[in-house]
Amino acid sequence: MRLYGVVGWKNAGKTGLMERLVTEITGRGISVSTIKHAHHSFDVDHPGKDSHRHRVAGATEVLLASRNRFALMHELRGEDEPVLSALLEKLAPVDLVLVEGYKRDSHPKVEAHRAETGNPLIAPDDPTVHAVASDTALDLDRPVFDLDDTGAIADFILQEVGL
Repeated sequence: MRLYGVVGWKNAGKTGLMERLVTEITGRGISVSTIKHAHHSFDVDHPGKDSHRHRVAGATEVLLASRNRFALMHELRGEDEPVLSALLEKLAPVDLVLVEGYKRDSHPKVEAHRAETGNPLIAPDDPTVHAVASDTALDLDRPVFDLDDTGAIADFILQEVGL
């Protein structure tokens, strides 16, 4: 599977860019899956629901399935957070996996940047950031796209991964 990342600081527009890229790229007939890294505790389960009750009772994994979808929840229960490569092994094959976060991993990335956040760019110190999508003009040694030019960013990513 081909892999490309979207990184950036908080409120830089990563999730919006990811959403637009998935829509754009799948609209071109290319299959896409996503991985989102969360730096905080999160829960996709709801207290009182059967699956939550199973997990709280001590199940390491709970698989919830219907005719429309399934979700596998795995409690780490003190284990180390899995590395990106281990998570990729859990995905069914697709043409492209877009990864939000994991900015310290070695896969190629585009950085989302909004000037109003006041955060410094990641790109100048990170050769794995191959382009920047920004809401302001930047003078960099790599391509800079308008943050809202989803088509051009998708073209760049697809060219980079050979799709």
